[in-house]
Amino acid sequence: MIRSASPSVGITKRAALRVLGIDPGTLRLGYAVIECTLAGKGQPELRYLECGVIKAPPIREMGARLFAIAVELDTVIAEFSPQACAIEKAFHGENARSALTLGQARGALMLLAHQRGMATFEYAPAHIKRMVAGHGAADKTMIAERVRMLFGLKKAPAPDAADALAIACCHAFAQ
Repeated sequence: MIRSASPSVGITKRAALRVLGIDPGTLRLGYAVIECTLAGKGQPELRYLECGVIKAPPIREMGARLFAIAVELDTVIAEFSPQACAIEKAFHGENARSALTLGQARGALMLLAHQRGMATFEYAPAHIKRMVAGHGAADKTMIAERVRMLFGLKKAPAPDAADALAIACCHAFAQ
């Protein structure tokens, strides 16, 4: 059964918003689930729930890889019931083939989010870095350290998971 996503998914003072952050990929996908509520002065209060990396099976057929990733991500969605999905936009790199492959993954993941009733939001990589680290040129190490500090984690998550946390934070900060 397909449920339609609510177009006005945001933080309110009474209810917490659960956000699924996705760093898309066809071999590895970073995911993170956070909860945010509106605190004083309009700043969201963030709570870490989970983050991790889903690795696709080493098979050549793209449809089978995307299906395997979607099945694993769907178990995360079922466990945490996020209301919003924040996903990184594809960037225009030098390799057109990589951009096309990433677009396939993004499409499959956005379809899954919509099927599960989540509103979907896209953010450019430089915007995510600015919102989380203060400037758009932050590297993966800086992002990992920043999300570690934001959530009081003992150690920084794996790079793909840290990026997904940053994407979820970006959405919370944009509310």
